[in-house]
Amino acid sequence: MVTKLLRRRKIKLGIRSKVSGTAEKPRLSVFRSNKQIYVQIIDDKSGKTLAAASSLKMDEKVNKKEQAAKVGEMIAKNALEAGINDVVFDRNGYLYHGRIKEVAEAARKGGLKF
Repeated sequence: MVTKLLRRRKIKLGIRSKVSGTAEKPRLSVFRSNKQIYVQIIDDKSGKTLAAASSLKMDEKVNKKEQAAKVGEMIAKNALEAGINDVVFDRNGYLYHGRIKEVAEAARKGGLKF
């Protein structure tokens, strides 16, 4: 029996075999839980997180899609401050839909290129 987690892990491995971050073009990785959403910009060569943003410290009550859009804007701002303009997008096994799409579009609108 294939569960949701096993299915996502299989998709994630397929994506990660093609997507890898370098110092010049790091990987923008998205993780979502039931309540929160987390985004990191990672250099896979050195194994370091270059910038991160999450919805944990947001005080205002908004729906999950608006929350994801604000996290996308925050990661774009943090990345530009760190001198990062180009990234490769890692949707982490999730469908490019809903909250994942909101993060990506807000990050693009904030100035990241991918």
